[in-house]
Order: sequence, then structure tokens, then C-alpha cells
Amino acid sequence: MALVVVAEDEDDIRSLVVRMLHRAGHEVIAAADGAVALEGVRENRPDAVISDLDLPRMSGVELCRAIRTDANTADLPVILVSGSLLPGDPRAVEARATAILAKPFLPQELVACLDKALAAGHDDGVPPLTCP
Repeated sequence: MALVVVAEDEDDIRSLVVRMLHRAGHEVIAAADGAVALEGVRENRPDAVISDLDLPRMSGVELCRAIRTDANTADLPVILVSGSLLPGDPRAVEARATAILAKPFLPQELVACLDKALAAGHDDGVPPLTCP
């Protein structure tokens, strides 16, 4: 399946997301902040990134922007996850996120969103997908 970098600062949520993705057959690199996630992206060339919006050291929006400005990762699907990010939020559009997933979510919604983002790839001309 896919190699996914997951950026989530809440230990319980990060563990849960990692477990959900493992059960769906994906490999996961977990990071507790955006800066560590960016290192993971640069070192491992994953197939996708799932990032919380509010992270220490580098927010999910900043992480997404950094991914988009690097020619090696610009096309990487990035899913922003948040309890406060609504469809059409300008932060997700400006960061050029691939998809938005609202918290709380069910395991099948997370996996379906990842599958959708992987299938769509990243297209700068398209607004972020809304999952589920």
C-alpha cells in the first residue's frame, strides 16, 4: 500500500491514526510536530501526508506550504485534519492542501479520505477535497 507521514501532536490521536492506517495496510511514519514531519517527508519520500492543523514548531498549513515549495515533494497529496477547519477555509486553499478531513472522524472515513487523495494526486488548480 502507501507510505504515509502522519503529523499529530496529541499522543492518543496519533497512536489511533497510526493503528487505523496500519490496519488498512499502509506503512506509517509518525511525527509529533510539523518540523519532524517535514524531515520525515524529505528523508522518506512518502506517498502522502496527513497532518493536524495545529502543531508545535510548524503548523499543518506551514508544513503543507513547505511541501509545495520543494520541487521534490510539490505533488505529494496532503490531507489537513482539524476540528476547526471548515470546507472553503482560506488557509487550506492558500496552503494548496489536497484534502480536508474534519475531526472527529471514523476509521473508515480516514482511510477513504487517504484513498481519495492518493487517487486524485495533487492538482494546484483544484480546491481541496472535502472528506469523507
